[in-house]
Amino acid sequence: MKTEIASTPLDVRAFAQSAGSRAQQDLLQKYERLAQEVSAPAVDLTLNWSAQGELRAVPGGEPEVWLHVQADTVLPLTCQRCLTPVDVALAVDRSFRFVADEETAAALDDESEDDVLALDPEFDLATLVEDELLMEIPLVPRHEECPVEVKLEVVDPAFEVALAEKPKPFASLAQLRGEGSD
Repeated sequence: MKTEIASTPLDVRAFAQSAGSRAQQDLLQKYERLAQEVSAPAVDLTLNWSAQGELRAVPGGEPEVWLHVQADTVLPLTCQRCLTPVDVALAVDRSFRFVADEETAAALDDESEDDVLALDPEFDLATLVEDELLMEIPLVPRHEECPVEVKLEVVDPAFEVALAEKPKPFASLAQLRGEGSD
């Protein structure tokens, strides 16, 4: 069963012009891509987010459209060191500048440190929140200090015994070589 994020399109320009503000607490399971990352069912996990729009004055030009997004959640992931569950807190606090079209956004994104997006009358704020949280997931989730002892050996002792008992195919060649040199 596919769950879609219940989100209404956001007119970012109108939202910024009215200095709009939205805040929401959702169940994590509504965010399908984030829910796929967890190591345990995401039944009662929550995701909090808020967004504020603003117009910033530019000397000699039209005001710029900005959207400030904050989001946070805790995901139960698998520690890559001890392979036990670890709760990883994710938080986003980012501002986005909106411009008229994709070409302008691409050009400005290359030359600016700002996050630049294109204005879209059907802008999906919930998807932006999910995208930003997905980028915050660590590549290698792990505990600061693992709750169980981590085995640091890479070789199993039983494997070493089996390896010692295994016949060595070149041993007979070494014997022949040794007999010929006498």
